[in-house]
Formats: sequence, C-alpha cells, structure tokens
Amino acid sequence: MDQHDTLFSANPVLKTILERRSIRSFSEEPVSDDQLHLLLQAANQAPSAHNQQSWRFVVLRGERKQGLAHLVSESAHRFPKPVQALLRMSARCIASAPVVVAVANSAELISHGPEMFRSDGAFVADFFRTMEIQSSSAAVQNMLLAATSIGLATVWLGIMFLMKDEVLEYLGLPGGEFMAVVPIGHAARSQNGPPKKQDLTQKVIFLE
Repeated sequence: MDQHDTLFSANPVLKTILERRSIRSFSEEPVSDDQLHLLLQAANQAPSAHNQQSWRFVVLRGERKQGLAHLVSESAHRFPKPVQALLRMSARCIASAPVVVAVANSAELISHGPEMFRSDGAFVADFFRTMEIQSSSAAVQNMLLAATSIGLATVWLGIMFLMKDEVLEYLGLPGGEFMAVVPIGHAARSQNGPPKKQDLTQKVIFLE
C-alpha cells in the first residue's frame, strides 16, 4: 500500500469516495426517514452558482415510484435496442429500490441571468443553464457520497436523460430541467472491489 492508498484509508472523506459504487439491485430493507433526510440535507449543502440553489428534489416511494418504473419500461420500445436494454434495466433498478430521488433544475438562475448580466443574448441563457447543471451535479454527488458514508447504496441513472420530458411531466415539474434519477437502498448482494481507474498519468496535464 503506497502513501496515497494509506491516506485514502485514514481520511474518512477520501475513504467514502473510494468506497462509493453504482448499485443497481437492492434488498427489501427500507431506508428510514432520518436517513433520507440526511441525504437530502447533504445534497442541499452543495455549492451552487450565486448561491441560488436552483434545484428541486422529488422523493418517490410506493405507487409513485412503481409508476415511474412502469413509465420507463413501457417507453423503452421507442428507442434503439441497446437503449431499450438500458432503460429496462433502469426500470428494474427503480422498482427494486425502496426510495428514489429525482433531481431537477428549477431554471430560476436562468431567469435571473438577463438582469444580472444586463443582456438577453443567447449566451446568457446558455451560461446560466450550464451553471445550474454544474450546481445540481454537485448536489447529486453530495447525495451519493453521503449515502455511502452511512452504509446505503445508490446509482445515478444517466440513461434517464433520454426520457427527460416524460419524467419531468410525471414529476409535475414541466417548467424545470431534468438532471438525475437516483435509486437509494441497501445493496442486494455484497459489492465487488472498486472499478479499475485509468492511471492519473493519462488524465492529468501540468502546466507551469
């Protein structure tokens, strides 16, 4: 074990980052209200552009969660076969998790952009839309790491973006913008080791 591995093991934040996994099959063990509130609090503590916190968290359980799984499964046939398989896998994942949190941008930051920049150019909307995406991404990552730190399992279902309009309508947020669907629960089986990551030498550029 090298110096960096030792640091990851000793530092609780780094250890949580190292232990996080994407889990797609969950047991029937419930997620308590206290646990869920902790994850939402962690998400809400994320940094956000101009501290606007222009995100919404929609919690789905019971029939509404199963309804989302059904919507995804029934809509899969409209897509190419490889996408169909991923969407049906996502539907099963949603159905098996005791709770799902959907995250959407509220577009509040976008609406304030022209006033803040004193311009209504197209670049303003694009800039603040990107700011909202970055902010909500940070919130989702906070939620994933918080879940790992208290022994819960999660997955960010990126494929759901292909159904963003249907999902937003189902959530009752047609004026917002879809960001993420995150099933949360306890892993149905023991987890494998961390996925192999490419060496940093292939990813990092130093400029002096």
